[in-house]
Amino acid sequence: MPDSPLPVLYSFRRCPYAMRARLAIANSHISVELREVVLRDKPQQLIDISPKATVPVLITADETLIDESLDIMRWALEHDDPNNWYQSLTQSQQQLSLQLIANNDSDFKYYLDRYKYADRYPEFTQEHYRQQAEKTLALLEQQLQQNGCLICSHLTLADMAILPFVRQFAFVDKIWFDAQPWPRLQRWLEAFLISPAFLGVMDKYPQWRPGDPVSAFPE
Repeated sequence: MPDSPLPVLYSFRRCPYAMRARLAIANSHISVELREVVLRDKPQQLIDISPKATVPVLITADETLIDESLDIMRWALEHDDPNNWYQSLTQSQQQLSLQLIANNDSDFKYYLDRYKYADRYPEFTQEHYRQQAEKTLALLEQQLQQNGCLICSHLTLADMAILPFVRQFAFVDKIWFDAQPWPRLQRWLEAFLISPAFLGVMDKYPQWRPGDPVSAFPE
């Protein structure tokens, strides 16, 4: 019998949505074929399978299409959740997780984009966009107060879904970020940046083109 084909993940290394999908896949010990996308030169295959044509997009071994990053994370955790990111949480903890992620993906992401690319959004100043995003960061700082992680004493789905976006915010102006009164948030981010989980999903892959050899992820 031939081996079953690997799930296929269309990804982009620096995209926080794709980053959190890779984090969950690696955590759950799932092997996929990673196809690195250059956003200004998207492969026709990605455009054909997903109307949004944005990463991440996963095609499972049974050819199910999943094109939302949080859905990919939850798909991976349903396969295996060895570090108790979600399945073992209480119902209230799961609900809080999804609330925090929803705020990240709506309000925080909206202002993060405008803060990072302020020249594209001249309606307000970069400082204004940053101040609006800070409201979420203040909430996260408060949430980290009890356990050092967002939901409990260890990293869970909420942490791993949100950290890539906080990372992106911080590196717009890292000196400014490090000077802010968010000690728990800063420790949380720094621990993530040096963690094997993060470093293990940040290897560079060449741009995928049809006919290329399979790039297995994680390696």
